[in-house]
Amino acid sequence: MASFSTTATVEDPRISLGEGARADSPDYATRLRRARLGLLVALTPVIMLFVSFSSAYVVRQGLPTLDPRSNQLVRDWIPVTLPKLLLLNTGVLILSSLFMELARRQIKRQVAGVPPASVSEVSSGDQVRIPWLAITLLLGLVFLFGQWAAWRQLAANGFYVATTPSSSFVYLLTGTHAIHLMGGVLALFVAGMASLLRRSVATRSIVVDVTAWYWHFMAALWIYILCLLEFAS
Repeated sequence: MASFSTTATVEDPRISLGEGARADSPDYATRLRRARLGLLVALTPVIMLFVSFSSAYVVRQGLPTLDPRSNQLVRDWIPVTLPKLLLLNTGVLILSSLFMELARRQIKRQVAGVPPASVSEVSSGDQVRIPWLAITLLLGLVFLFGQWAAWRQLAANGFYVATTPSSSFVYLLTGTHAIHLMGGVLALFVAGMASLLRRSVATRSIVVDVTAWYWHFMAALWIYILCLLEFAS
């Protein structure tokens, strides 16, 4: 007597990976680790850049220069009195970093509430919008405006880029930090676009996570720069 039977093997991707899954697509945790590793690699040259600036700043303070009028070595390092506005800018940046962390934790809770099988399929438009990103963006722009106002105040006090070696370093350190912070502002725009384009909650979470850690780094770097200018002069 002939008999018929059907068999299914685990090699069938619909059985082993779940319906709609792809064998070559990394899961959320893997994508997040890759994104963080990429951020770490990208921050390495930034750290090296500011370490070199810091070393040059400290060394230059003790180097005398030759006065062409007297042919004698003189010390031309004149400490720059930093505007009090920089303290207010520091508070703004620290507050923005706090709001950025709230945004990161909120999107993390959204990811935790989505089933693992569908975390890459749920649109971020289906979730509650995160207001912290907009607040962080606004505070970041306020910080940049405050830096511009501080530079204007330095110029009003007679300290321009080429006035003294110390003023040159003040503009160099604060200006380079502002340029890198603009990269964080751009990343915030990208995170906002991910919401408007209804990207998956996993994609948005990764973008917000990487942006948050970059923003925290910028805040810590600014505190370091301010302490360097204030106490190492």
